[in-house]
Amino acid sequence: MINQVYRLVSPRQFEITYRDRSLQSDYVVIRPTHLSICAADQRYYTGSRGKDAMAKKLPMALIHEGIGKVVYDPKGEFASGTPVVMVPNTPTEEDEVIAENYLRSSKFRSSGYDGFMQDYVFLNRDRLVELPKNIDPHVSAFIELITIAMHSLVRFESRSHKRRNVFGVWGDGNLGYITSLMLKKRYPESKVIIFGKNQYKLDHFSFVDEAYQIDEIPQNLLLDHAFEAVGGKGSQYAIDQIIDHLQPEGSIAIMGVSEYPVEVNTRMILEKGITVVGSSRSGRSDFVNTVEFMKEFPDFVEYLGTLVGEVCEVRTIQDIIESFEKDLTSSWGKTVMEWKI
Repeated sequence: MINQVYRLVSPRQFEITYRDRSLQSDYVVIRPTHLSICAADQRYYTGSRGKDAMAKKLPMALIHEGIGKVVYDPKGEFASGTPVVMVPNTPTEEDEVIAENYLRSSKFRSSGYDGFMQDYVFLNRDRLVELPKNIDPHVSAFIELITIAMHSLVRFESRSHKRRNVFGVWGDGNLGYITSLMLKKRYPESKVIIFGKNQYKLDHFSFVDEAYQIDEIPQNLLLDHAFEAVGGKGSQYAIDQIIDHLQPEGSIAIMGVSEYPVEVNTRMILEKGITVVGSSRSGRSDFVNTVEFMKEFPDFVEYLGTLVGEVCEVRTIQDIIESFEKDLTSSWGKTVMEWKI
């Protein structure tokens, strides 16, 4: 069959390419239905990754957050029409110690490898996780982002001490919102405090116990553990504040990505015996855990509905461009494309 792939060829310019794909394979064929735009996609779209990276990565289909429906499964394990979330990380080997998302040999969609902006996506069956049929598709579209918080939480739990009375989350954006909400559901008896720069964003965090702007933090406030979800140059200042307010032997889970190195106060990390836990992306197990978490806590999904910002129906390449442009001007939440092209 001929599959149409919608690739970014230069900043703000998409072209259709055609690939001949055979149904005589082990791949499960998925028709994408809802796709979510990530900040990483925007860096490619706007050309802000820099000339070298753009020249190396393009042409490439964008989007690594999305859901779809099974069109064809050669083994018949997935019925036609089954809703699934697609896992963008694609490992090529297994390691008994290193997780699939940290293996240097793994491929990741929309990062040097075609993403989900296609008529049909051909996936290995372990790159699919079945979704409940009644789950909100606009929230499900950005499950991949939710798995980032899940992955960080799982790594934190395996490496931190057991006193978990007070959590702090730095970052009032999408990831900070998801992480704070997940912590509140996982540890309902614990105090969850959000720290951010924008009051209008902090106002969305109705479920947390306390919220502070980063220039108004009480000096005597102490935390058992903290999560950094700021990224960029701001992560340096967030980590500094975390170290100041963290109890001895607490943990910092770092999630924010920065294009440039940031300075870290190693003296106080050593003096306080702080554990720093880094995490990046996610793997299949995080998708399974996230879907089960969403089943267990239906109100978790309801709260996440607050993150649904722009919803754009996509039937043409121009619709794709308009979706990305709207996302650039959105001050809160995720832009979801209803993929009807």
